[in-house]
Amino acid sequence: MKIAERRSVTRSGLELTALGLGTASFGGLYQPTSTAEAMGALETAWKAGIRYFDAAPMYGLGRAEHLLGQFVREELPQAPRPVLSTKVGRLMARQRPGRDLPQEAPKNPLDPGWHNGLNFREVFDYSYDGIMRSFDDSQQRLGLPEIDLLYVHDIGRVTHADRHEHHWNALTSGGFKALGELRAAGLIGGFGLGVNEAEAIEDAMGEADLDCCLLAGRYTLLDHSARPLLDKARAQGVAIVAGGVFNSGILASGSNSLRKFNYMDAPDDIVAKVERLAEICGRFGVPLGAAAMQFPLRNLAVASVLVGAKSPEQVATNVAWFEHEIPAELWEALEAI
Repeated sequence: MKIAERRSVTRSGLELTALGLGTASFGGLYQPTSTAEAMGALETAWKAGIRYFDAAPMYGLGRAEHLLGQFVREELPQAPRPVLSTKVGRLMARQRPGRDLPQEAPKNPLDPGWHNGLNFREVFDYSYDGIMRSFDDSQQRLGLPEIDLLYVHDIGRVTHADRHEHHWNALTSGGFKALGELRAAGLIGGFGLGVNEAEAIEDAMGEADLDCCLLAGRYTLLDHSARPLLDKARAQGVAIVAGGVFNSGILASGSNSLRKFNYMDAPDDIVAKVERLAEICGRFGVPLGAAAMQFPLRNLAVASVLVGAKSPEQVATNVAWFEHEIPAELWEALEAI
C-alpha cells in the first residue's frame, strides 16, 4: 500500500491520497498537544506524501482548524494546496449581551473532551443559517477561502438522543440546501456526513446528493457493521473515508497500553479480541496497527484512510505501518475468524 496512491471522489473531481491525516489530537484529545508537536506532525505527514488533511470546529473548540490553517498558509505558500475537509453542525460561541446560548446538551458519549482546547462552547445548529455560519467561521479559523469537503458532523441518534429529530429536521429542511448551494457556487468541492453512525449516512443518502462521507470506527478489524453501507455507497457513487481505524487507540497500541475503544476504556471482551488479532498478525511479522490501517482500503468503496497523530513520531509510525507489506495469507487468516 502506498500513501501517494489516489482515489477519486467521483462526483467532485477531487482525488484523495490513500492516507490522510486527521487533526483531533491537535485539539488536545486525551492529552495536551503543543503547537510545535502539531506543526511537526503536519510537516512529517507532508514530507511522507500525505495530501489530504481533515479538521473540525469541535477539535479543541477551534484550535485544530487554527493550527492546520497556519501550516498550510505559512509552511506551504508555494506548494500545490492539499485537499482540506472540515465539518459543519457546531458553532463555537460565548455568552454575551444580546445573545443567550441554549441550555447545554447532555454529555455526548462519543465526545472525549479537550485538554488544551480554546475557551468556547459548542452549540449544535444544522439549519440553513447555521451551516452557512459554520462555513464562514471555518474559513476565518483556517485563514483560507478554499475548503474542498464539508462533512455534517455528528448527526445521529447516539450523539443527540431525544434531540435527534429536531436536528435532523433542521438539516433536511435547510442544512442540505445550504450545502448544495455552496457546492453549486463552487465554494466547496463536495459534501457529506462525518459521523460514527452508519445508519445516519444511509438515511442521508435518501435525502441529499452526497459526494463523500467520513465514517469513523464502523469499518475496522474490530467492527464490520458498515459493510452493507459500503456496498450501497459504492453503487450510488458516494465515496467513503474510513476514520477511527484504530477504534480510538486500542488497535494501534494493542491491549497493553492505551486501552481506548470508541473513546472509552475498552471492555474485557474487546481486549481479548485485540489480543487474538495481535497474535495472528504476529505470526506473519505484521504489526497490528499496519493491518488495522490497511484493512479498510481492501473495500473499493473506501477512498482514503484517515488517522490522527499528535507528533512527528506518531506520524512516522503510521506511515511505516501503512506501507508495510502484508501477505495475502494474513488477510485469509483474519477473515477465517
